[in-house]
Amino acid sequence: MPGATITFPMLGENFRLNPSSSYILFGHEFYWYGAIIAFGFLIAVLYVTHYAGEYGLTSDNIIDMLIISVPLAVVCARLYYVIFNFSEYRDNLLEIFKIRSGGLAIYGGILGGILGVFIYSRVKKIPMLPVLDVGSFGLLIGQAIGRWGNFINREAFGSETALPWKMGLVTKYGTTYYHPTFLYESLWNVLGLIILHFFFRKKRKYDGQIFLLYVAWYGFGRAIIEGLRTDSLYLFGTGIRVSQLLAAISFVAAAGLLLYFRFKKPDPAKMYVYSKNKAGAATMKPGNGEIDGDSSDSKAGENNVNAGEDTADGTPAESENVRPDDSEENRQQ
Repeated sequence: MPGATITFPMLGENFRLNPSSSYILFGHEFYWYGAIIAFGFLIAVLYVTHYAGEYGLTSDNIIDMLIISVPLAVVCARLYYVIFNFSEYRDNLLEIFKIRSGGLAIYGGILGGILGVFIYSRVKKIPMLPVLDVGSFGLLIGQAIGRWGNFINREAFGSETALPWKMGLVTKYGTTYYHPTFLYESLWNVLGLIILHFFFRKKRKYDGQIFLLYVAWYGFGRAIIEGLRTDSLYLFGTGIRVSQLLAAISFVAAAGLLLYFRFKKPDPAKMYVYSKNKAGAATMKPGNGEIDGDSSDSKAGENNVNAGEDTADGTPAESENVRPDDSEENRQQ
């Protein structure tokens, strides 16, 4: 409902918003939806590049991967929408290429992004799962912020409701109250980000665990929220909502794998980040993903202390971890 005034009665009778869907910059019209998506993408990239090292990756790995994944995500987001809404384009196929007119589906974008990660991983010979793990945080950030583009466009809302947190859309025909499903999904993603960041990021036990948690979390929430929406894509003329079905299947599959690995108890030492750190100076604590904070100097001090201890027969004990650059004189002290 473009142009409708937005109200939230629980925030007061005088709370009314009527934001424009576009703005003018340097004489050109731009849409707020695209600007919000771009902002979410930027924040997501900053987060992922910052924490890439915890997964054995570099910021260059992330940027290179995005060069492949982003175009594929956009193409697949559009294809997903067109395939399940083909009646709108059947008589004018050129409309398929007019992305500026709208018509992108987040699940298509996610699938395209995963395809991009797969291609990049195969080419660079980097395991796919660590990339998906750290990328899951970026998806939650991008989705949480991007949903506010739907708010600006007055779209992706749900069915009519009388709940206290209802959203009102005021048109010339009057005010109608709906479920603010864009807000539901945004808050669900924010909550998921907080949980994964503070409770699972440093405690992961195997590569792919964070990604499975993301898939299960988002799938569960989306399956419920999608059932409230009025603009869902349906499975080829049936009454089945495509995204709701995909969300439910992904939740069940991810939850099943999480349970499987919980009982299998994978060895955290086999994660990619540890194999990478064997060749570097930093060491990691298996099981929680934290970088060992002991410096080489503090370890050397421990070695010197050990070297000064006597064995049971009264002879001085030798340090087992003398640094290669220690002189003979230092060893004898």
